[in-house]
Amino acid sequence: MLRSVSFEVQQGGIHALLGPNGAGKTTLIRILAGLLVPSEGVVRIFGAPADSSRAMRRLIGFVPSGDRTFYLRISGLENLAFFARLHGMSRRAAASRASEVLEEVGLADAATTRVGFYSHGMQKRLSVARALLAAPPILLVDEATHDLDPDGARRVRELVAAAAERGAAVIWATQRLDEIRGFADRVTLLAEGQAAFAGTVAEMMAIAVPRRYLLRLTNGRPAPYSLESVGSSALGSLGRLEHAGDTSAEHYVLSLSDDVILGDALSALASADIDVLTCREERSEIEQAFLALAGGAD
Repeated sequence: MLRSVSFEVQQGGIHALLGPNGAGKTTLIRILAGLLVPSEGVVRIFGAPADSSRAMRRLIGFVPSGDRTFYLRISGLENLAFFARLHGMSRRAAASRASEVLEEVGLADAATTRVGFYSHGMQKRLSVARALLAAPPILLVDEATHDLDPDGARRVRELVAAAAERGAAVIWATQRLDEIRGFADRVTLLAEGQAAFAGTVAEMMAIAVPRRYLLRLTNGRPAPYSLESVGSSALGSLGRLEHAGDTSAEHYVLSLSDDVILGDALSALASADIDVLTCREERSEIEQAFLALAGGAD
């Protein structure tokens, strides 16, 4: 159940919806798409309350999370022409527009191939093509990349970003946290149906307070010794050093005590002749903020 969730998206903007399973992302997307009617509240499009009219539906392009939304025994071109006809286009206009959007999403070479032979990534791009048929000013995207490989996910994001550059207002629901960095302008994080955070991606990242780091260490002395024991002794109250548990003898986890600065801990390790080869946060800032806001922080 959604409660007290409110935000607006400007034309050309990409607004990310984050949240754990069951937080309400898909329910909210379906309400915005007109597939569910809210018991309270209102959806406004360009200031007017949304309704179920064809004119209002033409303003919204929807990329659903599931794949079972195409006719697998006919081609990609025939599928899109069918959906274009549902938008009220003539037969000729529907076929022309279907060809145009297939070209936009890089599926022109597969236009006459039955959709049943499309790969998973191709079907996702076909979903984006269908959402773009009426050149809608609003694009709703629900978990479009959650089960794609990195290259497939990148291609879908590029298609959606291109739509935003042409002026579409995009709402992008996802659980792939780091994909919103450099992609979304603003973010709303849902937790148990409520907005736990609303703001820019940078503001969300600023909430994170990294306390754990992955280090790659070597012994700076000629004689061998236990980096874990010597390092922990050198850190004292600054934190704790533990082997990362993988097969490499060089990888360690540094856990800082509250209010300790990373530089002070690294200096303490250097004073014990431990060379720090690399250092990075165990989790990204977005993941840390997500866990803290959604109530799942360690």
